[in-house]
Amino acid sequence: MQLKPIERSFAVNFKYSLHFTSGLFESNNDLFKEVIQSYKPNEKVKLLFVIDDGVLKNHPKLSESIKEYCLLHNNQLLLTECLVTPGGEKSKNDHNNVDKIIAAINNNAICRHSFVIVIGGGAVIDMAGYAASIAHRGVKLIRIPTTVLSQNDAAIGVKNGINAYNKKNFIGTFAPPYAILNDSKFLASLEQRDWIAGLAEAIKVALIKDEVFFKTIKENAIKLKERDMDAMLNTIYRCAEMHMEHIAKGGDPFESGSSRPLDFGHWSAHKLEQMSDYSLRHGEAVAKGIALDLTYSQLMGFISVDILEEILAVMTEIGFDLSIPISGYNEIQELLKGIQEFREHLGGELTITLINGIGKKIDVHQIDMELMKKAVNSLNSKYKINVA
Repeated sequence: MQLKPIERSFAVNFKYSLHFTSGLFESNNDLFKEVIQSYKPNEKVKLLFVIDDGVLKNHPKLSESIKEYCLLHNNQLLLTECLVTPGGEKSKNDHNNVDKIIAAINNNAICRHSFVIVIGGGAVIDMAGYAASIAHRGVKLIRIPTTVLSQNDAAIGVKNGINAYNKKNFIGTFAPPYAILNDSKFLASLEQRDWIAGLAEAIKVALIKDEVFFKTIKENAIKLKERDMDAMLNTIYRCAEMHMEHIAKGGDPFESGSSRPLDFGHWSAHKLEQMSDYSLRHGEAVAKGIALDLTYSQLMGFISVDILEEILAVMTEIGFDLSIPISGYNEIQELLKGIQEFREHLGGELTITLINGIGKKIDVHQIDMELMKKAVNSLNSKYKINVA
């Protein structure tokens, strides 16, 4: 007997919101309570907090503030635990951190109608989001990012992940958060390198999508370097808005195709992070990766020398070191392996996003390796590093 195939299609509507505030857990701030109430207006909701240990070092009273806030609103909020986890990229290199969160979800009877709330930088948000997305096939997640990079990029998307096999984000899921809550008070305590590093993602999205935004960054370069909070918050807002627009309207939120424009500059950034044993911040590596791909774009004839120099000048004015920290034949060959690893991570045809003007992206499907080596040497000659 011949049985015909059965085919059905369905669509799932995803919705999540990004909020901006200051002093999220202060007694007179109702935002967090209201976000929880928007899911369960008339019920008490269980909450498991996962907190980056680096955030706690800078904000030692944070756990106590969370406890007091939940007690103040104890008819809606049921705090089960504040679990502390290592911060930085090392949090994504050790699967034990994921296991501890999953164990806490189990021990505190956190279900699909409960919330995991992660407070930290982009790496911790990625790792905790992955743990939440695989427990019970998905526990609701609220992200509270605490760095510039996580507020304007890492916490905005629908991706979660950890590192494995010496590859960035090799294991992960697509799972949108319920909400993202950006609290500007966390930014004030950042080290200068973390304040600057996150701006790489704003420069990235401006270069591929919005010339006006790039001009705004250029005009505010000194203010941004000197920690002008209004300039930073406006930059974060526009960067986050553009990332969310791309995810919602770009046609490929779960990256089933081969093009990934929001990863402009990232093929080498991911490899440089791994080669530096993650001593480079992600944003620092992205800045270097952008500079490298811009230089390659100029050598390919896609952009003029004047455009290249204008962009590099803005990045160095903000405070980025744009040298590529490798030396010798073996290291440059290792860096170039990042191109193939980038293709393998997404699958399909190699697709590298470059630009052919400020605010104008172009996708290429092959890389001239000798020209890319020349781009590395050109940058390092400019920024006083010798590469054999």
